[in-house]
Amino acid sequence: MTTSLSGFPELLPAQRAVELAVLDQLRTTFELHGFASIETRAVEPLDALLRKGEIDKEVYVLRRLQAKDDGADSGLGLHYDLTVPFARYVIENAGHLEFPLRRYQIQKVWRGERPQEGRYREFTQADIDVVARDTLPFHHDVEVARVMAEALASLPFLPAMRLQINNRKLIEGFYRGIGVPDVAAVMRTVDKIDKVPAEAVSRLLVDEAGLSPEQAAKCLQLAQIRSTDTSFVSRVWGLGVVHPLLDEGLEELSAVLEGCAGFSNGRITVQADLSIARGLDYYTGTVFETRMAGFEQLGSICSGGRYDSLASDGKTTYPGVGISLGVTRLLMPLFQRGLLTGSRSVPSVVLVALPTEEARASSDAVAQLLRARGIPTEVAATPQKFGKQIRYAERRGIPFVWFPSADGAHEVKDIRTGEQVPADFAAWMPPAQDLRPRVVVAPTVTATATPGRDEPQ
Repeated sequence: MTTSLSGFPELLPAQRAVELAVLDQLRTTFELHGFASIETRAVEPLDALLRKGEIDKEVYVLRRLQAKDDGADSGLGLHYDLTVPFARYVIENAGHLEFPLRRYQIQKVWRGERPQEGRYREFTQADIDVVARDTLPFHHDVEVARVMAEALASLPFLPAMRLQINNRKLIEGFYRGIGVPDVAAVMRTVDKIDKVPAEAVSRLLVDEAGLSPEQAAKCLQLAQIRSTDTSFVSRVWGLGVVHPLLDEGLEELSAVLEGCAGFSNGRITVQADLSIARGLDYYTGTVFETRMAGFEQLGSICSGGRYDSLASDGKTTYPGVGISLGVTRLLMPLFQRGLLTGSRSVPSVVLVALPTEEARASSDAVAQLLRARGIPTEVAATPQKFGKQIRYAERRGIPFVWFPSADGAHEVKDIRTGEQVPADFAAWMPPAQDLRPRVVVAPTVTATATPGRDEPQ
């Protein structure tokens, strides 16, 4: 008797084939742009994990079963994201790294929170970051946005994406320009605008953030500005607020929008969204969030931004900009609704038939020759009638059955079309699209969206 564990998703083989296809494409895109792969340890000291304080109840603590009570807590916890371990990694290895460091990292992370759709206790993230020593040129903000936009656009089987971009300097400068007493409190409140009605946000701005009704109205006007080009600049100016930090933020956000202009299409839309603030205080400039069409209730599936002082050893500061894609958050809802699956449950593209048990060595030899040429192949498990062996291949999604012959007159059958032709194992190749499991989209199944937004993973 087994017990399922909520929040720890496990994939069927065909679903895992889809996940691997996504991860392979992400790696390909990241590496095309010169990002190097790293992997950090799964655990970090608790004081590092709890430094920000807001997620201390979500950390999984390591405990050895045989440890005595006074030493059971090892002071270590599983990492809940890839940013904290990356910051530590940069400081510890700075003497061996070339800056700016362009890194991608695809790993599991763990959070002990209440499982729900889009939120899991164990999940995979794919991060890219550019980190420099002391100063990081702004053009890397543009670059990171472009690379992730290109990566998402290269996954045509996913729903359309909307990459929303804002700038913390822009909104902070605006708030200072209207005389806001507590900028951080206003940011946290405005960040709720997709969760609660605008009227409720306005009341919170007055009652909890100390704004006047006129100031609250200005904040909501700013948060409602969205555009896929730089027209947002004139709309902000039209609100009549002046501050040097606001001008700097407008200039930076315009540069990111212009740099990503070529990626806005039917697959992905890059949009300035002045309601995006991101709840974490270490963001200092550009901020990103990403929504998936039909699944807006999941919140952001890909988020990040600029952090000018996340990592420091006391002498040197390492500013960076990065963006993180929640791979599990992205894929699990599509799997659960039957929207995506793999074209087969095994990597095998060929099943070598087994005429008799005595012929196994011969069938194995044929299979090995095909594998030597890069063709994933397996041999039938038992020497049943060929019709049953074909049905065995059909159930597993294997498209071709190879019939060996003692006299060398081999044949291969495409069981989807029924076509059977002579084949030479030294020359035959399956069509390129069949060589690996493909991602299959089920267009007849539609997603149900509900309003709301929560923190991205």
